Amino acid sequence: MVLGIGGAPEGVLAAAAVKCTGGDMQARLVFTTDEERERAPGMGINDPDKIYTLEDMAAGDVFFAATGVTSGSLLRGIRYSSGGARTHTVVMRSRSRTVRFLDSFHYFDHKPTY
Repeated sequence: MVLGIGGAPEGVLAAAAVKCTGGDMQARLVFTTDEERERAPGMGINDPDKIYTLEDMAAGDVFFAATGVTSGSLLRGIRYSSGGARTHTVVMRSRSRTVRFLDSFHYFDHKPTY
């Protein structure tokens, strides 16, 4: 179990990743100021005390992708070298529960035409 306070957009991203790995989560909004609570109805939040389920935050078949900027326990950060950079990305899908890691090299001097 993990408990914490973070932003709503980060909660939705976490819900997508959790759903892709077969987990579950619940969340609720935590307002830190009266101004935040007053702004909520304008953003479509009618019940500020609602407990959101995983399906509320990440409905249907979802995909999740993240690329490491700095190294952490899941992803390596961007590594620059002569002429380019190497990135490490995780891509997940909830329907199949596949988790793929991409190790990519990006050449800075190549400009593709499409």
